[in-house]
Amino acid sequence: MNRILLLLIVFLTALSSQPAEGKTRWRGQKQHIYRFYLRDKKDCGFSLDHPSRFLSAKALERRRRQHLRVDSTDLPLSKIYLEKLRVKGTRIVGQSRWNNTVLVASADSSLLHLMAQLPFIERSQHVWTSPDSIEEVVKMRYHEHYNRWDSLRGDPFGMGRTQIEMLNGERLHEIDLRGQGMTIAVLDGGFQNVQALPCFYSTHIAGTHDFVTQVIGKNGKNNDDDNSFYMGIDHGTKVLSAMAAQSAEVLQGTAPEANYWLLRCEDPTTEMPIEEDYWAMAAEYADSIGADIINSSLGYNEYDAPFTRYHLQDLDGLTSLISRTASMLAQKGMVLCCSAGNSGMNAWKKITVPADAFNILTIGAVNADGKNAPFASVGPTQDGRVKPDLVALGSGTALISGRGTLIHDMGTSFSTPVVCGLVACLWQGLPKKTAGEIITIVRQSASQYDEPDNIFGYGTPDFWQAYLVGKMEER
Repeated sequence: MNRILLLLIVFLTALSSQPAEGKTRWRGQKQHIYRFYLRDKKDCGFSLDHPSRFLSAKALERRRRQHLRVDSTDLPLSKIYLEKLRVKGTRIVGQSRWNNTVLVASADSSLLHLMAQLPFIERSQHVWTSPDSIEEVVKMRYHEHYNRWDSLRGDPFGMGRTQIEMLNGERLHEIDLRGQGMTIAVLDGGFQNVQALPCFYSTHIAGTHDFVTQVIGKNGKNNDDDNSFYMGIDHGTKVLSAMAAQSAEVLQGTAPEANYWLLRCEDPTTEMPIEEDYWAMAAEYADSIGADIINSSLGYNEYDAPFTRYHLQDLDGLTSLISRTASMLAQKGMVLCCSAGNSGMNAWKKITVPADAFNILTIGAVNADGKNAPFASVGPTQDGRVKPDLVALGSGTALISGRGTLIHDMGTSFSTPVVCGLVACLWQGLPKKTAGEIITIVRQSASQYDEPDNIFGYGTPDFWQAYLVGKMEER
C-alpha cells in the first residue's frame, strides 16, 4: 500500500512540473530584466543646438510645424553610463530617451541588484522574469468572403454606419476627409492575418515593428522573424479594422485612407511591468517615423506575481512610467487616443494606466442607444481631472476578426479606434492645428462639455461640429 502511495506521489509531482495543456515550456536560460533610471544625460554626445543629429527629419518637421521646442527628453542617453552597464553576463535590451531609462537583462538577478547600486543609477525596478511556460498562439485560418447577412446593400459604411454616425463622422467623409496624408501608429498586442485579409487590401500599411520580440526574443530565442509578426492574437486586427477596413457594404473604417504603422508592444502570454517599457519604446518609435496620432487600446493596473499592482492613488498621470510617457506625447506634437479600460464591473472600477495621462483623449464606451456600457472604466483621475474624456460605441462595435469575419465586440479597446480614425480625418481638414488644439476642439464638441461627469466624461464628440468650429477659428 505504501509503495502504491509513493508511486502516486511521484506521478503527481512529475505531472505538476509539466506545462499546463496548451502551453509550451519557455525555451532558453532563465532571465531577468531590470529597468534602471539614470540620474542625468551627462556626456550623451549631443546638444539641443543641433537636434538634427539625434532626431529624425519627420520628428523635427512635426515639432517645427506646431512650434514645439526640442528639450532634454529628446536627447539620447549618456554613452558613458551605457558603456558602464555593458558588463559580462548582462545585455542592454531596450532604452527610453524620454524617461532616461535602460533595460538590462541577465540570468543573474543578484548581478542586476548590484548594478542598481552604481552611483549614476537613480533607482531601479525588476520588470520581467522569464516564465516557466507560455501559451503559443497559432495563426488561424481566415475567410476571404463574408456571410450574405453581414452586408447592407447599397451602404458604403456597411455595419459600421451606427458607430460613425453616432459621432457625426460621416459628414467628414462626405467632403473627402478620410485620413489622407495622416499617419496613425497602432500600439497593440497582435495583428493576426492583417497582411492577408481582403478588408485590408487597400490599407496603407507603412511598416511594422515588434518590440516584444526585440527585447525578449521569441520564447527565449533572441530573434525577430518578420514572418511571425502576423501570427499573434487578433486584438490589433480588430482595432485596426475599426479605422482602416474597406469592405463595401460590410464595414468601412473611420479613416480608411490614412497611413498605418503597426507596433506590437503587448505580450499576451504574460503581464509584467516591462509592458510599460515596450509601450514607451513604441511611442518614441512612433515619434521618429512621423506619426501624427497614436491609438492605444492597452491598459494596466495589476501584474503577475511576484510583481506588484497599482493603487488608486497612483492614477495621477505621473506615477507610472507608461502614463508619464503618454503625458509627453502632445508636447511632441502627437495626439494619443487611449482606451479607458474595462474594469467597470470588477473591484478596481477605475481607469487603467495610461488612461490617467495628461493631454490625451481617453475613450470610454456606450451602447447603440448612448447608454453607458457597464464594463467601461470610470474616472476621475486621482488629482480630479475628468476621465474618460469622451465616449463612443463600444458595446458592440462592428469589426473584422483575425479570421476575416464580421463581428460585434465589446470593449473600450474598440470604441477608441472609432474616435481615433475620426481625429485623423478632422486633423486632415484642420492641418494648421497643433495636437493640443485638436484635443481641445474635440472635447469642446462633445455632448456634455459644460457638465462632464465620471462616466461619460465630456460625452459623445461631434466631429462635424468640431470641424466647423475649427474652420471658423482659421478665418
